[in-house]
Amino acid sequence: MARMQQFIDEVCVYPVTCDSLTHGRGDREWLDQVLSGGAKIVQLRDKESKDNLFLEKANYFRTKTREAGALFLVNDRLDIALLSDADGIHVGQGDLPPSELRKLAPDMIIGHSCNTKEQVLALADEVNTGTSCVSYYNVGPIYQTATKEGLHNFLGSKAIAEYTSACSLPFTVMGGIKFAHIDELLGAGVRRIAVVTAISQAADMAAETEKWQKKIREKRNRMDGVD
Repeated sequence: MARMQQFIDEVCVYPVTCDSLTHGRGDREWLDQVLSGGAKIVQLRDKESKDNLFLEKANYFRTKTREAGALFLVNDRLDIALLSDADGIHVGQGDLPPSELRKLAPDMIIGHSCNTKEQVLALADEVNTGTSCVSYYNVGPIYQTATKEGLHNFLGSKAIAEYTSACSLPFTVMGGIKFAHIDELLGAGVRRIAVVTAISQAADMAAETEKWQKKIREKRNRMDGVD
C-alpha cells in the first residue's frame, strides 16, 4: 500500500513521542507499547539526544514499525529521516519549508503544522495551484497543552471546520486532547488525532493506544455508514 493511502485508510490515533513524559519508560518502551496497541503510525520527536543516539533510536523505530506494518515519521530532522529510511517527516512553520524538503525526499510523506487560519489558507492556495509539497497538515493546539512552551492561542474544536474547510489535504489535530474529546472532535470533521501525554503518561500505554484506535475507528465507520 502506498504511504499516503495507508495514512488515509488506516491512521486513527497518531502517537508522538516525548521521552521526558513517559514516567521514565523511554521512547523505545513507548514504541513497543503503542505498536502492541495497534498504532498504524508513530512520530519520533527528540529535541535532546545527540545526533548519533538520535539516529540509533530512529533505526530502532524503523525496524519495529516495519515489522508492525506501521508508518514511521521523524519530527523536524530530514537527515535522520533519510538515514533511517523513515516514511516521512513532520515540520513546523519555522523549520525547513516543504518545497525544499521535497527536493531531497521526493517520495516521503511531509506533514506541516498550521497554527493559524492564515497558514491553512496559504497551504490551500498552494494545493489549488498545484505547487504544494505537503502531504498532510496538522491543526493545533486545540486545547491547552504542556508539550509546547510559550503558546497561548488554543483554537478549540469550533475552529476546526473553519480552518480546514478551505484545504482539501488530509489533516490531523493535536494539543491537549484527551479521550473524552474524541466525540466532539470527530463531530467537527476530524479523522485523525495526534496525541502525546494521553498515551505516554497512561499506566498501560498499549491498552490506551488500543482504546483510542478502536474508539476513533468505530466512530468513523458509523459516521461513514460502514459496518
